[in-house]
Amino acid sequence: MENKPTSITIHNFTTESGANYPLIHLSFQVFGQELHTAPIVLINHALTGNSNIIGANGWWNDLVGDHKTIDTTKYSILAFNVPGNGYDGELIENYLDFNARDVARLFIQGIEELKIEKLFAIVGGSVGGGIAWEMLILAPKITQHLVPIATDWKSTDWLIANCFLQEQILNNSSKPIEDARIHAMLCYRTPESFKVKFQRTTNEELAIFNIESWLQHHGNKLQKRFQLSSYKMMNQLLKTIDVTRGRGNFDSLVNKIEAHIHIVGINSDLFFTAKENKETYEELVKHHVKASYSEIISVHGHDAFLIEYEQLNNLLAPIFN
Repeated sequence: MENKPTSITIHNFTTESGANYPLIHLSFQVFGQELHTAPIVLINHALTGNSNIIGANGWWNDLVGDHKTIDTTKYSILAFNVPGNGYDGELIENYLDFNARDVARLFIQGIEELKIEKLFAIVGGSVGGGIAWEMLILAPKITQHLVPIATDWKSTDWLIANCFLQEQILNNSSKPIEDARIHAMLCYRTPESFKVKFQRTTNEELAIFNIESWLQHHGNKLQKRFQLSSYKMMNQLLKTIDVTRGRGNFDSLVNKIEAHIHIVGINSDLFFTAKENKETYEELVKHHVKASYSEIISVHGHDAFLIEYEQLNNLLAPIFN
C-alpha cells in the first residue's frame, strides 16, 4: 500500500515578518511503527527533499528501514513537508514571508496536534538540520536527542552569499531551476570530488566536457520534479537559519537545552564547514550541554551525507541502538 502524505490544518498562522496565513496545510508521513506505540524519530528533509523518507523514491533508504540504523521495526518515523515544497501539491508564492524559524514553529504545532509529548530524536541534514536547531531553541524539552547533520544553528555569510546568488538566478534566468541547480551543485560538491569523478574527460558525442553534461543532467532532472516557487522558498529558509536572531547570543540560549546533541560534520563541506561545526560543539561543551562531534571524511563535500552511507551509519548507530 502506498504511504501518502496526511495533512494537519493550522489556522491563523502569522510569520515573524507579520504575514498572516488563515490556513496552512502541514502534510506529513509516518513510517515504521504506528505513532504512540514506539519512540518517535522526526526526520527533517533537505532543500529538494520531502516527507518520502523510504520506499519507492525514498531519499534515505540507506539509513532508515527495517533493521537499518534508524530501524522501522523499533521506531515511528515522522516526516513533515516544509509548506510550499510542492510535494503535497501546496505552493507558497510569497516565499519572503517565511524564515527557517517559522517552519520550526509550524513543525512544533504539528507535533502538538499529533499529541506527541516528547520525541526520541530530531534528525535533519542541511536546511532540515537548521530547522531542527530552531525547533530545539523554541522548545528545549521537545526531544531527547538532536542529530544535526551537515548543518549548523546559523547560516554564515558565505552561505547567505550563495543563497543570494541562487535567488538572483531563480528570479532572472530564462531557465531558472536548471541554472540554479547547476550553481548549487558546485556548492554541494568540491573541486576534489569533480576531479575524482571526471578527470577532465569529454563527451565526444556532444563535444562537451563530461562535467558539463553531468551538470546539465542534474539541472534537467530537477526541473522535471521541482517547482520554481518551491525552490525559492527552500532557498529562503536556507538563508535565514539563525537561532539567535532577536534573542541575544548563542551562549545565552544553550543553557536551556536538555537534549543530547550529536553534531555530524563533513570535513570537506563548503556550505556548513567543519570548522563552524567544531566551534558550535566547543560552545556547547563550555556550557555543559551533553554534546558530541563526529565527522564524515569524504572528498564529496556537503552532499557526502547522502553519499557516504557506511560512515553515517557507523556514526549514528550508537544513538539508535
